Amino acid sequence: MIGIGILKGMAVTLRNFAGSYFEKERLITVQYPEERSPLPENYRNFPFLIFDGNDPDAGLRCVACQICEKECPPQCIYIIKSKDKKPDYVGRPQFYPATFDIDISVCMSCQICVEVCPFEAIKMDKDFELSRRERFDHLLFRKEQLSKSNDYYHKIHPIEAAAVDKNLAEAAAAAEAKKKAAAEAAAKAAAAKAAAASAPTAVASPESAVGSTSAPGAKPSETTNPPKET
Repeated sequence: MIGIGILKGMAVTLRNFAGSYFEKERLITVQYPEERSPLPENYRNFPFLIFDGNDPDAGLRCVACQICEKECPPQCIYIIKSKDKKPDYVGRPQFYPATFDIDISVCMSCQICVEVCPFEAIKMDKDFELSRRERFDHLLFRKEQLSKSNDYYHKIHPIEAAAVDKNLAEAAAAAEAKKKAAAEAAAKAAAAKAAAASAPTAVASPESAVGSTSAPGAKPSETTNPPKET
């Protein structure tokens, strides 16, 4: 029947229009800031740095590889690598960012910095209330402002954070197993070397060194020195 599709579409529109007045989950107006709409799991707004434990300096995952700085399309990330190193989550000494700044007035929330980070150190936040009264330096977020704990990451992205922690735990376990295997191999090599050094060495007799002309089983003939001439 001609026009049935239009009638179905108008019925859906009418149902949505009426539902927006009576169904609470579909109400258009939210009394912000007293009421806030829940944000979905994959909502992203602005990057932040993750640290493990309670110390944001000691537990920061970022190793200042500067990949995010190079891949950032608007070039709003500024990193200065440290001169010294500190242990990372698997105990290997790594560099860390002495300076890590992001200009929130330039960031376009593209999430490319998150995708290229090989250390799961930078993620996207859900905080959208970032307005400032001042400009310039007040729009530049420093490392201290960007650093947030792994517990906060689990709070805003529980499913994603659990998967990241699982991958990091597996990587740490693999690194520990590799380190243990290398230590066992080194211990075995050292033990074999010590055993070879302590083994007695056979000393050859003069007869065996020079060679004997007697028949097998016969006593070697005694040699006498010729008399000296007077």
